[in-house]
Amino acid sequence: MGSTEEQRSAGSGRATSRDVARLAGVSHTAVSFVFNGRAEGNLSPATQERIREAAAELGYRPDPVARGLRRRRTAVIGLVTDEIASSPFAGRLLRGAMETAWDSDHLVLTVDSGGDRAKEDAAVAELLDRRVDGIIYAAMSLRRVRVPEGLHRTHSVLANCVPDDDSLPSVVPAERAGGRTAARLLLDQGHRRIALVGGQDDIASVERLRGFRDALRAEGITVPKEWIVRTGGEISGGHEGATRLLDGVPADRRPTGIFCYNDRVAAGALHAATRLGLTVPGDLSVVGYDDQEHMAAFLDPPLTSVALPHRAMGEAAARLLLDAIDTGRTPPATVRRLACPVISRSSVGPAPIR
Repeated sequence: MGSTEEQRSAGSGRATSRDVARLAGVSHTAVSFVFNGRAEGNLSPATQERIREAAAELGYRPDPVARGLRRRRTAVIGLVTDEIASSPFAGRLLRGAMETAWDSDHLVLTVDSGGDRAKEDAAVAELLDRRVDGIIYAAMSLRRVRVPEGLHRTHSVLANCVPDDDSLPSVVPAERAGGRTAARLLLDQGHRRIALVGGQDDIASVERLRGFRDALRAEGITVPKEWIVRTGGEISGGHEGATRLLDGVPADRRPTGIFCYNDRVAAGALHAATRLGLTVPGDLSVVGYDDQEHMAAFLDPPLTSVALPHRAMGEAAARLLLDAIDTGRTPPATVRRLACPVISRSSVGPAPIR
Protein backbone atom coordinates (compact mmCIF):
# COMPACT_ATOMS: atom_id res chain seq x y z
CA MET A 1 0.00 0.00 0.00
CA GLY A 2 1.37 3.47 -0.89
CA SER A 3 1.89 6.42 1.42
CA THR A 4 -0.97 8.70 2.44
CA GLU A 5 0.29 11.32 0.01
CA GLU A 6 0.42 8.87 -2.90
CA GLN A 7 -3.08 7.54 -2.11
CA ARG A 8 -4.58 11.01 -1.98
CA SER A 9 -2.90 11.95 -5.25
CA ALA A 10 -3.88 8.83 -7.17
CA GLY A 11 -6.25 9.54 -10.01
CA SER A 12 -6.28 13.29 -9.30
CA GLY A 13 -3.66 14.31 -11.86
CA ARG A 14 -1.72 15.93 -9.05
CA ALA A 15 2.07 15.50 -9.13
CA THR A 16 3.51 13.28 -6.38
CA SER A 17 6.87 13.20 -4.66
CA ARG A 18 7.70 10.09 -6.73
CA ASP A 19 7.10 12.09 -9.91
CA VAL A 20 9.53 14.72 -8.61
CA ALA A 21 12.09 12.02 -7.78
CA ARG A 22 11.88 10.57 -11.31
CA LEU A 23 12.25 13.97 -12.98
CA ALA A 24 15.14 15.02 -10.75
CA GLY A 25 16.86 11.64 -11.04
CA VAL A 26 17.02 11.11 -7.28
CA SER A 27 15.52 8.76 -4.75
CA HIS A 28 12.08 9.26 -3.21
CA THR A 29 13.85 9.61 0.16
CA ALA A 30 15.88 12.56 -1.15
CA VAL A 31 12.68 14.38 -2.11
CA SER A 32 11.27 13.68 1.35
CA PHE A 33 14.39 15.13 2.94
CA VAL A 34 13.97 18.40 1.03
CA PHE A 35 10.30 18.90 1.88
CA ASN A 36 10.52 17.69 5.46
CA GLY A 37 13.38 20.06 6.35
CA ARG A 38 16.04 17.37 6.63
CA ALA A 39 18.10 18.12 3.53
CA GLU A 40 20.96 19.98 5.23
CA GLY A 41 23.77 17.54 5.93
CA ASN A 42 22.10 14.81 3.88
CA LEU A 43 22.01 16.30 0.38
CA SER A 44 24.32 18.61 -1.51
CA PRO A 45 23.05 22.11 -2.38
CA ALA A 46 23.08 21.16 -6.06
CA THR A 47 20.85 18.12 -5.44
CA GLN A 48 18.48 20.17 -3.31
CA GLU A 49 18.21 22.77 -6.05
CA ARG A 50 17.57 20.09 -8.73
CA ILE A 51 14.73 18.65 -6.62
CA ARG A 52 13.16 22.07 -6.06
CA GLU A 53 13.36 22.86 -9.78
CA ALA A 54 11.67 19.55 -10.62
CA ALA A 55 8.95 20.26 -8.05
CA ALA A 56 8.36 23.71 -9.51
CA GLU A 57 8.18 22.33 -13.03
CA LEU A 58 5.60 19.73 -12.00
CA GLY A 59 3.64 22.08 -9.76
CA TYR A 60 4.26 19.75 -6.83
CA ARG A 61 3.34 20.74 -3.28
CA PRO A 62 3.67 18.41 -0.27
CA ASP A 63 0.38 17.18 1.11
CA PRO A 64 -0.04 19.14 4.36
CA VAL A 65 -2.30 16.51 5.92
CA ALA A 66 0.14 13.70 5.26
CA ARG A 67 3.04 15.81 6.45
CA GLY A 68 1.11 16.76 9.57
CA LEU A 69 0.37 13.13 10.35
CA ARG A 70 4.04 12.25 10.06
CA ARG A 71 5.07 15.15 12.29
CA ARG A 72 2.04 14.85 14.58
CA ARG A 73 1.15 18.42 13.69
CA THR A 74 -1.60 20.06 11.65
CA ALA A 75 0.29 23.20 10.56
CA VAL A 76 -2.69 25.22 11.83
CA ILE A 77 -2.78 27.57 14.79
CA GLY A 78 -5.93 28.97 16.33
CA LEU A 79 -6.64 32.61 17.12
CA VAL A 80 -9.48 33.41 19.51
CA THR A 81 -10.41 37.02 20.13
CA ASP A 82 -13.18 38.99 21.74
CA GLU A 83 -14.22 41.49 19.08
CA ILE A 84 -12.59 41.10 15.68
CA ALA A 85 -15.72 42.27 13.89
CA SER A 86 -16.03 45.59 15.73
CA SER A 87 -12.48 46.78 16.36
CA PRO A 88 -10.75 49.12 13.89
CA PHE A 89 -7.39 47.64 14.93
CA ALA A 90 -8.18 43.94 14.56
CA GLY A 91 -7.05 43.74 10.95
CA ARG A 92 -3.52 44.83 11.80
CA LEU A 93 -3.11 42.25 14.56
CA LEU A 94 -4.60 39.52 12.40
CA ARG A 95 -2.38 40.36 9.44
CA GLY A 96 0.71 40.28 11.63
CA ALA A 97 -0.19 36.87 13.05
CA MET A 98 -1.35 35.37 9.75
CA GLU A 99 1.65 36.48 7.70
CA THR A 100 4.10 35.29 10.35
CA ALA A 101 2.33 31.94 10.49
CA TRP A 102 2.25 31.69 6.69
CA ASP A 103 6.00 32.29 6.52
CA SER A 104 6.36 29.21 8.74
CA ASP A 105 3.93 27.15 6.64
CA HIS A 106 1.07 27.51 9.11
CA LEU A 107 -2.47 28.68 8.59
CA VAL A 108 -4.49 30.62 11.18
CA LEU A 109 -8.02 29.55 12.07
CA THR A 110 -9.79 32.55 13.62
CA VAL A 111 -12.80 32.60 15.96
CA ASP A 112 -14.54 35.75 17.24
CA SER A 113 -16.30 35.15 20.56
CA GLY A 114 -17.95 38.56 20.80
CA GLY A 115 -16.65 38.72 24.35
CA ASP A 116 -18.91 35.85 25.48
CA ARG A 117 -17.05 33.66 27.99
CA ALA A 118 -19.04 30.54 27.16
CA LYS A 119 -18.29 31.04 23.45
CA GLU A 120 -14.60 31.53 24.24
CA ASP A 121 -14.44 28.24 26.12
CA ALA A 122 -16.37 26.48 23.33
CA ALA A 123 -14.11 28.01 20.67
CA VAL A 124 -10.97 26.81 22.44
CA ALA A 125 -12.47 23.34 22.87
CA GLU A 126 -13.36 23.21 19.16
CA LEU A 127 -9.85 24.26 18.16
CA LEU A 128 -8.37 21.59 20.40
CA ASP A 129 -10.67 19.00 18.82
CA ARG A 130 -9.28 20.06 15.44
CA ARG A 131 -5.76 19.40 16.72
CA VAL A 132 -4.39 22.89 16.15
CA ASP A 133 -0.71 23.18 17.01
CA GLY A 134 -1.28 26.08 19.38
CA ILE A 135 -3.60 29.01 20.16
CA ILE A 136 -3.26 32.80 20.37
CA TYR A 137 -5.84 34.53 22.54
CA ALA A 138 -6.14 38.23 21.65
CA ALA A 139 -8.11 41.08 23.20
CA MET A 140 -8.80 44.25 21.28
CA SER A 141 -8.27 46.47 24.34
CA LEU A 142 -5.50 45.99 26.85
CA ARG A 143 -6.85 44.33 29.98
CA ARG A 144 -6.43 41.45 32.41
CA VAL A 145 -8.41 38.45 31.19
CA ARG A 146 -9.74 35.21 32.54
CA VAL A 147 -7.85 32.52 30.68
CA PRO A 148 -10.38 30.50 28.66
CA GLU A 149 -10.67 26.87 29.64
CA GLY A 150 -8.44 24.65 27.56
CA LEU A 151 -5.61 27.07 26.78
CA HIS A 152 -3.35 25.24 29.23
CA ARG A 153 -3.80 22.01 27.25
CA THR A 154 -1.75 23.29 24.31
CA HIS A 155 0.91 25.87 23.50
CA SER A 156 -0.77 29.25 24.06
CA VAL A 157 0.18 32.94 23.94
CA LEU A 158 -1.87 36.04 24.78
CA ALA A 159 -1.83 39.23 22.70
CA ASN A 160 -2.87 42.71 23.92
CA CYS A 161 -3.94 41.28 27.28
CA VAL A 162 -2.45 39.64 30.36
CA PRO A 163 -3.78 36.57 32.17
CA ASP A 164 -5.42 37.20 35.54
CA ASP A 165 -3.55 34.19 36.94
CA ASP A 166 -0.16 35.09 35.36
CA SER A 167 -0.03 31.58 33.88
CA LEU A 168 0.74 32.27 30.20
CA PRO A 169 3.13 34.45 28.19
CA SER A 170 1.70 37.64 26.73
CA VAL A 171 2.64 40.36 24.26
CA VAL A 172 1.33 43.86 25.01
CA PRO A 173 2.05 47.51 24.13
CA ALA A 174 4.52 49.39 26.30
CA GLU A 175 1.79 51.79 27.42
CA ARG A 176 3.73 53.56 30.16
CA ALA A 177 6.59 54.25 27.77
CA GLY A 178 4.01 55.43 25.23
CA GLY A 179 2.68 57.95 27.74
CA ARG A 180 6.21 59.24 28.29
CA THR A 181 6.72 59.51 24.56
CA ALA A 182 3.52 61.54 24.13
CA ALA A 183 4.50 63.96 26.86
CA ARG A 184 8.01 64.33 25.45
CA LEU A 185 6.58 65.33 22.07
CA LEU A 186 5.10 68.38 23.79
CA LEU A 187 7.98 69.04 26.19
CA ASP A 188 10.49 69.01 23.35
CA GLN A 189 8.52 71.81 21.69
CA GLY A 190 8.81 73.97 24.80
CA HIS A 191 5.39 73.23 26.31
CA ARG A 192 5.25 73.33 30.09
CA ARG A 193 1.52 73.71 30.64
CA ILE A 194 0.29 70.30 29.53
CA ALA A 195 -3.02 68.57 30.29
CA LEU A 196 -4.36 65.07 29.75
CA VAL A 197 -7.88 64.42 28.46
CA GLY A 198 -9.85 61.17 28.21
CA GLY A 199 -9.57 57.63 29.46
CA GLN A 200 -11.01 55.82 32.45
CA ASP A 201 -9.60 53.35 34.97
CA ASP A 202 -8.52 50.64 32.52
CA ILE A 203 -4.93 49.40 32.30
CA ALA A 204 -4.10 51.50 29.23
CA SER A 205 -5.42 54.71 30.82
CA VAL A 206 -3.55 54.12 34.06
CA GLU A 207 -0.27 53.22 32.35
CA ARG A 208 -0.40 56.14 29.89
CA LEU A 209 -1.03 58.55 32.76
CA ARG A 210 1.91 57.10 34.70
CA GLY A 211 4.20 57.60 31.72
CA PHE A 212 2.84 61.12 31.19
CA ARG A 213 3.58 62.00 34.83
CA ASP A 214 7.04 60.37 34.60
CA ALA A 215 8.07 62.66 31.75
CA LEU A 216 6.75 65.84 33.35
CA ARG A 217 8.20 64.97 36.76
CA ALA A 218 11.62 64.53 35.14
CA GLU A 219 11.35 68.18 34.03
CA GLY A 220 10.24 69.33 37.47
CA ILE A 221 6.66 69.92 36.31
CA THR A 222 3.66 69.10 38.49
CA VAL A 223 0.38 68.69 36.65
CA PRO A 224 -2.55 70.43 38.35
CA LYS A 225 -5.17 67.91 39.44
CA GLU A 226 -7.85 69.67 37.39
CA TRP A 227 -5.76 69.22 34.24
CA ILE A 228 -6.22 65.44 34.35
CA VAL A 229 -9.70 65.19 32.87
CA ARG A 230 -11.11 61.65 32.67
CA THR A 231 -13.96 61.76 30.15
CA GLY A 232 -13.94 58.33 28.51
CA GLY A 233 -12.73 57.36 25.07
CA GLU A 234 -15.10 58.93 22.56
CA ILE A 235 -15.20 62.16 20.54
CA SER A 236 -17.81 63.64 22.88
CA GLY A 237 -15.50 63.05 25.84
CA GLY A 238 -12.63 64.83 24.10
CA HIS A 239 -14.87 67.79 23.28
CA GLU A 240 -16.16 67.97 26.84
CA GLY A 241 -12.73 67.70 28.42
CA ALA A 242 -11.03 70.24 26.17
CA THR A 243 -13.91 72.69 26.60
CA ARG A 244 -13.60 72.39 30.37
CA LEU A 245 -9.89 73.22 30.16
CA LEU A 246 -10.04 76.00 27.59
CA ASP A 247 -13.38 77.80 27.58
CA GLY A 248 -13.24 81.19 29.26
CA VAL A 249 -9.74 80.60 30.67
CA PRO A 250 -7.16 83.39 30.15
CA ALA A 251 -4.41 82.47 27.69
CA ASP A 252 -1.70 82.60 30.34
CA ARG A 253 -3.56 80.12 32.58
CA ARG A 254 -4.76 77.48 30.17
CA PRO A 255 -2.73 74.53 28.86
CA THR A 256 -0.78 74.99 25.65
CA GLY A 257 -0.60 71.24 25.00
CA ILE A 258 -3.07 68.38 25.45
CA PHE A 259 -2.26 64.68 25.44
CA CYS A 260 -5.41 62.76 24.54
CA TYR A 261 -6.18 59.20 25.60
CA ASN A 262 -6.86 58.19 21.99
CA ASP A 263 -7.46 59.67 18.55
CA ARG A 264 -11.23 59.87 19.00
CA VAL A 265 -10.73 61.99 22.11
CA ALA A 266 -8.22 64.08 20.16
CA ALA A 267 -10.80 64.66 17.40
CA GLY A 268 -13.18 66.04 20.02
CA ALA A 269 -10.44 68.27 21.43
CA LEU A 270 -9.66 69.64 17.97
CA HIS A 271 -13.34 70.40 17.43
CA ALA A 272 -13.53 72.20 20.78
CA ALA A 273 -10.46 74.29 19.95
CA THR A 274 -11.97 75.33 16.61
CA ARG A 275 -15.27 76.26 18.26
CA LEU A 276 -13.40 78.42 20.79
CA GLY A 277 -11.43 80.19 18.05
CA LEU A 278 -8.07 78.59 18.92
CA THR A 279 -5.66 77.46 16.23
CA VAL A 280 -3.85 74.14 16.28
CA PRO A 281 -0.89 74.09 16.61
CA GLY A 282 -0.54 77.88 16.92
CA ASP A 283 -2.44 78.30 20.19
CA LEU A 284 -2.71 74.66 21.24
CA SER A 285 -0.83 71.47 20.41
CA VAL A 286 -2.65 68.13 20.51
CA VAL A 287 -1.23 64.59 20.67
CA GLY A 288 -3.42 61.55 20.09
CA TYR A 289 -2.87 57.85 20.71
CA ASP A 290 -3.59 54.72 18.63
CA ASP A 291 -2.97 56.24 15.17
CA GLN A 292 -6.46 55.09 14.23
CA GLU A 293 -6.72 54.10 10.58
CA HIS A 294 -8.91 56.34 8.39
CA MET A 295 -9.05 58.96 11.15
CA ALA A 296 -5.78 60.39 12.48
CA ALA A 297 -4.33 61.38 9.11
CA PHE A 298 -7.60 62.99 7.96
CA LEU A 299 -8.34 65.30 10.88
CA ASP A 300 -7.76 69.05 10.55
CA PRO A 301 -4.91 69.44 11.17
CA PRO A 302 -3.63 65.88 10.65
CA LEU A 303 -3.02 64.40 14.06
CA THR A 304 0.34 63.53 15.60
CA SER A 305 -0.28 60.24 17.35
CA VAL A 306 1.49 57.51 19.33
CA ALA A 307 0.68 54.31 17.45
CA LEU A 308 -0.31 51.06 19.09
CA PRO A 309 1.84 48.22 17.67
CA HIS A 310 -1.06 45.94 16.72
CA ARG A 311 0.65 44.37 13.73
CA ALA A 312 3.86 43.88 15.70
CA MET A 313 1.86 42.27 18.52
CA GLY A 314 0.35 39.79 16.08
CA GLU A 315 3.76 39.01 14.63
CA ALA A 316 5.43 38.65 18.03
CA ALA A 317 2.66 36.48 19.48
CA ALA A 318 2.72 34.19 16.44
CA ARG A 319 6.52 33.92 16.51
CA LEU A 320 6.50 33.11 20.24
CA LEU A 321 3.87 30.45 19.65
CA LEU A 322 5.62 28.95 16.62
CA ASP A 323 8.92 28.77 18.52
CA ALA A 324 7.15 26.87 21.31
CA ILE A 325 5.62 24.50 18.77
CA ASP A 326 8.98 23.91 17.06
CA THR A 327 10.91 23.31 20.28
CA GLY A 328 8.14 21.60 22.22
CA ARG A 329 8.93 23.85 25.17
CA THR A 330 6.39 26.12 26.81
CA PRO A 331 7.75 29.69 26.99
CA PRO A 332 7.92 31.32 30.44
CA ALA A 333 4.84 33.21 31.58
CA THR A 334 6.38 36.63 31.08
CA VAL A 335 4.98 39.88 29.67
CA ARG A 336 6.74 41.20 26.56
CA ARG A 337 6.15 44.92 25.98
CA LEU A 338 6.46 46.36 22.46
CA ALA A 339 7.37 49.97 21.73
CA CYS A 340 4.65 52.37 20.56
CA PRO A 341 6.07 54.40 17.65
CA VAL A 342 5.37 58.09 17.02
CA ILE A 343 3.53 59.12 13.86
CA SER A 344 4.34 62.82 13.43
CA ARG A 345 1.89 65.07 11.59
CA SER A 346 0.78 68.69 12.00
CA SER A 347 -1.02 68.99 15.32
CA VAL A 348 2.10 69.69 17.41
CA GLY A 349 4.13 72.88 17.23
CA PRO A 350 6.22 75.16 19.43
CA ALA A 351 4.68 76.45 22.63
CA PRO A 352 3.19 79.92 22.12
CA ILE A 353 5.16 82.77 23.69
CA ARG A 354 3.04 84.67 26.20
